[in-house]
Amino acid sequence: MTGPLVPFREIVLKVHSRCDLACDHCYIYEHADQSWRTRPKAISDEAISWTALRLAEHAKTHALPSVSVILHGGEPLLAGPARLRQVCAELTAALDGIAALDLRIHTNGLQLSPRYLDLFDEFGVRVGISLDGDRTANDRHRRYADGRSSHPQVLKAVALLHEERYRHLDLGLLCTIDAANDPLAVYDALAALDPPRIDFLLPHATWDEPPPRPDGSPTAYADWLLTVFDRWEEQGRPMPVRLFESVLSTLAGGPSLTESLGLAPTDLVVVETDGTLEQVDSLKSAYDGAAATGFDVFSHTFDEVAAHPGVRTRQLGLAGVSETCRRCPVVRSCGGGLYTHRYGSGAASGPAAGPAGFDRTSVYCADLEALIRGIESRTAAATTSPAVTDTGELLAAQLDLTRSLLAELHSELAGRGGASWQEAWELAGVVERHSEGLDELLAHPYTRPWLVDSVAALREERPEAPGSARRLAAYVAAAVIRGGLDLAVRVGHRDGALHLPTLGVLRLDDGAGPYSAGAGSYAGSYGDAEVRVVEKGFLVRAGAVERLVVRPGEATPYWRPVRRLGRDGASDLAPDLALDDLDPYRDRFGAPVHPGLGDAEAAGWSARLAAAWGLLRDAVPDQAAEAAGTLSTLTPLLSASTGAVSGPPGYGALGIPVHGDAGELALALLRGFRAAKLRALTEVTDLYAPDTVPAQFRRAPWRDTPVPVSELLAGAYERVGLAAYDTSYRDHARRALDALEGTAELTVSGKSLLAALWKEVDHA
Repeated sequence: MTGPLVPFREIVLKVHSRCDLACDHCYIYEHADQSWRTRPKAISDEAISWTALRLAEHAKTHALPSVSVILHGGEPLLAGPARLRQVCAELTAALDGIAALDLRIHTNGLQLSPRYLDLFDEFGVRVGISLDGDRTANDRHRRYADGRSSHPQVLKAVALLHEERYRHLDLGLLCTIDAANDPLAVYDALAALDPPRIDFLLPHATWDEPPPRPDGSPTAYADWLLTVFDRWEEQGRPMPVRLFESVLSTLAGGPSLTESLGLAPTDLVVVETDGTLEQVDSLKSAYDGAAATGFDVFSHTFDEVAAHPGVRTRQLGLAGVSETCRRCPVVRSCGGGLYTHRYGSGAASGPAAGPAGFDRTSVYCADLEALIRGIESRTAAATTSPAVTDTGELLAAQLDLTRSLLAELHSELAGRGGASWQEAWELAGVVERHSEGLDELLAHPYTRPWLVDSVAALREERPEAPGSARRLAAYVAAAVIRGGLDLAVRVGHRDGALHLPTLGVLRLDDGAGPYSAGAGSYAGSYGDAEVRVVEKGFLVRAGAVERLVVRPGEATPYWRPVRRLGRDGASDLAPDLALDDLDPYRDRFGAPVHPGLGDAEAAGWSARLAAAWGLLRDAVPDQAAEAAGTLSTLTPLLSASTGAVSGPPGYGALGIPVHGDAGELALALLRGFRAAKLRALTEVTDLYAPDTVPAQFRRAPWRDTPVPVSELLAGAYERVGLAAYDTSYRDHARRALDALEGTAELTVSGKSLLAALWKEVDHA
């Protein structure tokens, strides 16, 4: 087994090994493993103490912020209030100062009373109650040994738990599915109790003992669950349903929310009443001894159990499922199903064929696939990010991301920015209320690198962090100028140069120094200046020095504006884009930026860019129009290559080499635009789940070795766009899209993007 040891964050503590019901679907009493017969009824004092010790030791070793302990059985309430108090008290004392303790209990509710709930309130023990639905459904399996119904008593327990004084302890309802029950009657009965959560559980089964299928359908359980899902959706999802939310999460590229689905490594261990340490106890359904580790709390640490081969197997993620599962498009959501449900002794044939043990598909394989595809088809339109198909939504999402970073910076400063930050922060609010200038500055692609750098510097407690954050004043001043607002803004300058983002650089000394600066540099002497709008321009005062800029778009001996394509005489048909070789945060492209273009060099580059834009407008008018509407900034690079260089600034900037003719620059612009847009999409929505497992890499037509889905999608996205300009890219584009079909990594939004790419390449 490879990979780091995964510490246990969840402990199932068996406090009592007997039950007051005789449920015929119980995996403890009715399935293969009958070890409960040889174990003490109640957990011993010694086992409680050693469990608390081992858990505290484990939490401290791995610096766990919190651990969860589930009090379980049998029926845990049979342990009695005194024994449960001892358990809670010893665990609480042992974890004090080491990790937060999340205590829970899973019960059938028959013994629940105020005496228990007062105890649970004292120690913060949350209560989950097992109930299989309406009386007909519940009585199918959950009866007393003499055949009496348990349903009325469970409803009394739920009602007691819902009293105002105990409601905060309610963890929700656990319902084991029986496909013979009416799904709507079951759901409606549970929903009527207003639980904080419902957990639907598939009955434990293996290939040796398959689940009952009343109508013989291979997807009976999926059909049952999808009927419930539809009712849940119609009602507006009135409460969380863990199984459904887990599928929705994984379809969107997020984590699984339950052990029974997804590829997250297991982090659970079971402590039996005799102190024996076991794997997840659902394994008792497989065969006698399947959950055994040979360890106990008296002689072994939790780390020793975590290193057990059986535990490690369930921590391998995608590598831990069968070969059939690894090739399945829905494996990211189902995770091969619950480990227990994969078991077969080796005598099976047909769909259950496979080696003896757990290296096979789930006995619920067809159900899981149908459930996941059913939920996806029902929710795809609502869950697909609108940014995938709507450029306006993408720009809005990008602006929201930058705004969130600015708020994060303000929070991280926590007063460390001093009066100058507070003044700039308050002025930013004034600007926002009176003009669009602040949004224009936040949308500037080099605002994002400044924010990211500043937040990182604060978190790392670097000495320059507060100074970097105070650059906000320069953005506010530029916004004031853009909005024509009658506000005075105090701004810091370095070495006699005042940079106003998106506008230009003003020299406050004799003008001998450089206009351009390296990334975030401005090291040197520091001073303050006041910026104020006058007439059509602005006035800057710094001590005895005054600089009046009457026309901000025109250069003077002390004012160097940001040049613009489409304004500076290159071409009336080129879009109005900034040619920014001034911004100190522009150096984010993985290639050297030009330190500052001379007038002749800038004019030549602008003319070739305008000609390149003309080529794009003629060959790919739709892409050219979209690029013109979303890009804002081109930055010259010193790279000799004529390929656009991608980097991490906010959406809207491209790094374009100063070399190359119009045809070469046209390809560079188109390639850069495609790369920038895809990167922007990945920043605001998940297009694919993590794809770090080499076994899942795909063959790319332009590479000799397989690549992860992220790289394959990026290459396909670029080549689909280029194919419309140059048909030589079309074959690679189509082959890449073929390779992406059916990949498990693509999310709902990723699949929507793939469908859009097929339409685009078909019309190229």
